[in-house]
Order: sequence, then structure tokens, then C-alpha cells
Amino acid sequence: MNVTHPDDASLRALFNRIQTIAVIGLSPQPARPSYRVAQAMQRFGFRIVPVRPLVDSVLGEKAYATLADIPFKVDLVNVFRAAEHVPAIVEQCLALHLPSIWIQEGIVHDDAAQHAQTSGMTVVMDRCILKDYVRLFTA
Repeated sequence: MNVTHPDDASLRALFNRIQTIAVIGLSPQPARPSYRVAQAMQRFGFRIVPVRPLVDSVLGEKAYATLADIPFKVDLVNVFRAAEHVPAIVEQCLALHLPSIWIQEGIVHDDAAQHAQTSGMTVVMDRCILKDYVRLFTA
């Protein structure tokens, strides 16, 4: 079985139902892609929750060491970590019953994405959340 990516209508529906995005690997450095993408999504009205150990805050939001440390509901997990970390991230998402995972452009782990999808999660992989949001909502 291959990972089935949501079509544009499903992506629009996903964006319309999410408010809080946990960004795993969100860098505190403004020059990094994770920072720029998260900052733009924040400006579009989404609450960004940094998930990065050893950092107090990023983009004015308190950072958490792990997904399990976040004390409120998360609608989407956005992954900015190397592919070898994706299976463990998927397992954390499943353990916490998180509904959706977006694995950023350039990051591919087919087995982990399939596992997430067959376990009921909405999965987007190897696509940029910002590019898709801009394409679907600002064009």
C-alpha cells in the first residue's frame, strides 16, 4: 500500500479544521526554513507550538521538549526533522491520538507514513505546508 495524499478539497478541509500546529524541529534561528515557514503560518492565524528540547520559546510561543509535554490540544504535527526520526514521531502521535501529521518537503519515510495513515491519521508527506496553504487560500 502506498501513502495516499489528500486532494486539494481535503487539504482545504484540513486547513479549515486546524488551529494549533505543533512544529517538531522548529529552529529559533530566523534564517532556517522551519522558522520562516512557521512564522508565515503564524501570520496566517495558526497557533504555532515549538517542539524542540533546550529552547525556551520560538516565535513568542513557549517551546516543549516533546509532544507529550504539550498540555493542550494539538490539531496537526508539522515535522522538520530528518527522515530517520519520522517513525518515532509517528509513534508519539499515535500514542497521543493526534489526528494529523504533515511531513515537510524533502522528508520521506514511506513506512512510517503508511503506518500513520493505516492507523487513522491524516498524512501529508514531502510537501511544504506553507506552499500548499498559499496555493489553496491566497492565489
